[in-house]
Amino acid sequence: MNISDIPAGSKDFLGKIPAGAIYSLILILTATGSFGLGVLFERDIGLSGQNSGGFWIEEVQGTSTLPASVQSAVAAPVEDSVVTGGQYVASKNGTRYYLPWCGGAKQINEENKVWFTTKEDAERAGYTPAKNCKGI
Repeated sequence: MNISDIPAGSKDFLGKIPAGAIYSLILILTATGSFGLGVLFERDIGLSGQNSGGFWIEEVQGTSTLPASVQSAVAAPVEDSVVTGGQYVASKNGTRYYLPWCGGAKQINEENKVWFTTKEDAERAGYTPAKNCKGI
């Protein structure tokens, strides 16, 4: 078989396949590709199972459960520095801060979440921005 024989051979091969099977194959490949692109898009913007504009509201009661290093970095009382549904969240056991809809923020247990109103507040408390959270 030669390179020049390939077009003739492919025409013979495709001629043996029913048209319905070719259309079905095209439909299946298009649907699979669309689904895959949707999954990649969702992972990129991090909206799995959430409202895109939603925020959480948490009550802050009693004494602070923040580590001493974080408490000393925050000059204001805990009630003023931890905003319900803040703009940035970190784990009291971690070193990174996230936007609330990022994948890393979703993995933090509710009892370990520390909320900040600004990036500067989070960085003053010793946290650094998460590299896998777009928009920070």
